[in-house]
Amino acid sequence: MPIRIHLHPTHRAHAGGLESVDVAGDDVGACLEDLVGRHPDMRDALFEADGALRRNIEIWVNARTAYPEELEKPTRDGDEIHVTVILTGG
Repeated sequence: MPIRIHLHPTHRAHAGGLESVDVAGDDVGACLEDLVGRHPDMRDALFEADGALRRNIEIWVNARTAYPEELEKPTRDGDEIHVTVILTGG
C-alpha cells in the first residue's frame, strides 16, 4: 500500500491537476522527493533554493501536524500526507 500525498489546490497545477499522488519513502522528505521526481515543477512550490521547506508550507501526516521537523517525520505504507499552504497577509 503506497503513501498518498494530498496536494493543496494551489499546487495541483504543478502536478498535472492531480489532487493526490502515490509515492514511496521512509520519511516525509523522501516522499516529497519522490513527488518532485514525478512532477519537477513541484520543487519550487515546496522548497527554498537551499532545500528547506518553504515557510508557508505545512505538512500533516495522518491528520497530525509534522511540525517542527517535517522532513524527518517517519512514514510507512498506507500513510496519508497533506501538503497545506499557510495563507499570510495583512
